[in-house]
Amino acid sequence: MLIGEVSEQSGISTRMLRHYDRLGLVSPSERTPSRYREYSEQDVRRLFQVEGLRSLGLSLHEIADVLADLSFSPASIVEQLITRTRDRLGREEELLRRLGQVQASDPTAWSDVLRIIGLIRGLDANDPSARQRFALSVAGKEEGDAIHLAEAALHEADPFAAGALYWALARFGDSALPVLTEALNSPIANRRHRAVAALEKINSPRAAAALADAFRHPDPLVSRRAVLARGTSGQADAIPALLTLVVEGSDDVEAADVLELLANRHGCADEIANAIANELVGATDTARQRLAAVLAGIPGLRAQTTLTMLAEDPARSVALTASFVLKARQSDD
Repeated sequence: MLIGEVSEQSGISTRMLRHYDRLGLVSPSERTPSRYREYSEQDVRRLFQVEGLRSLGLSLHEIADVLADLSFSPASIVEQLITRTRDRLGREEELLRRLGQVQASDPTAWSDVLRIIGLIRGLDANDPSARQRFALSVAGKEEGDAIHLAEAALHEADPFAAGALYWALARFGDSALPVLTEALNSPIANRRHRAVAALEKINSPRAAAALADAFRHPDPLVSRRAVLARGTSGQADAIPALLTLVVEGSDDVEAADVLELLANRHGCADEIANAIANELVGATDTARQRLAAVLAGIPGLRAQTTLTMLAEDPARSVALTASFVLKARQSDD
């Protein structure tokens, strides 16, 4: 077949057929009686081999190498194509993510678009120390930037860069709260935990309230930090969970501080002392010792009575702790 016929039947342009010929990929190997170059059946078969390999993503030079050595492993070629395709998809997904971030900021001018792109590039730097420096440099003037900072903080694995991002978010106030609050219910544990850290760093009334509302969260870390936030805000319904933290030894020092705050500022002293007395029943020696230490910050007769009882505890560590607390209370009086 002549080049025009091959082009018409294959759908490959004559320009591309001539390009294949120049590269030596597919060249007409026969001649007509009139001396025109003509494609043989074998040439056409090779042409479709080239087109098939092109459709897989191979370059023309790669195709030439494959066809020059048909003993070359097809599995190796396919593996390379899979890797290359995954890389390309990764780049396209990253581009899509960045475009979505720019769109979410609702830019109104090209200067806004360029500023947002600069922000995203800085937050996505490969070097954690570069991300840390960039986060510390963010001025905190554009409220929309808080969304990008929050997303970066929720993805940041480096503790120093994460700390800088939390600090930067605190400068924006409550602008990032919707993103962080939603992240508390993420199926990804690290994202939930970083949201908690960011909310604690912002530490505004609204941020504290958002965290406090998660005190029944199924994630133990989220619920622990939420209970502390709830108690700090003066809500007495956190008392049982705070005492559980003390008994279990999880964030027990902070829980003791929050219980002292509830007792002295919010009038919950007797409620806490009664709850401690109930927790002592069946508690381990270590747990009783921690509960005795908590009573150091709880005023009132009920706490005093419980401490007096604990001073006679069969466990020496518990008795010594209770006796020390009693003496300290007496010296304060």
